[in-house]
Amino acid sequence: MRSAVLGFFQFPGLAKVSFYGLYLYNLGQVRIWPFERAKQENTVEVLKRLRVEFPDVPIKLVWDGAPYHRAKLVREAAQTLDIGLVRLSAYSPDFMPVEHLWHWLREDVTYHTCYDQEADLIAQVDRFQARINADPIALADRLWVKSHLDPKEEKLRVST
Repeated sequence: MRSAVLGFFQFPGLAKVSFYGLYLYNLGQVRIWPFERAKQENTVEVLKRLRVEFPDVPIKLVWDGAPYHRAKLVREAAQTLDIGLVRLSAYSPDFMPVEHLWHWLREDVTYHTCYDQEADLIAQVDRFQARINADPIALADRLWVKSHLDPKEEKLRVST
């Protein structure tokens, strides 16, 4: 069974490009696709791309409760494409490896950098994707999947 974690990342500014990202856990790879914005129709397109790439493989997709994930159109498309959907609990980014992907992408692609053209940003993201997919061990280390919260770590996050 292949598992994927879907996320969405949006860069602010006058011109806007949104990215859908998937962590293909069993393959140690990611897919990052640009779209004009995150919406249910684009989410369906991502599901179709995933099914085309893996036509005969069971797929279980883990994601958050974003409106464009919960939409009826998306749920129906997932059912038609035989993609299982698992929705994480609200406010649980620690269990979403794709959140670590977005942090990594910001570190490597957008920190202290402005792009004049969307195409330049998209090209940089494509290079980032190719580079991290070439090193599945580093990718797995950076996108570690948590199955529980560490009480010591959580204590550090909460001020008393």
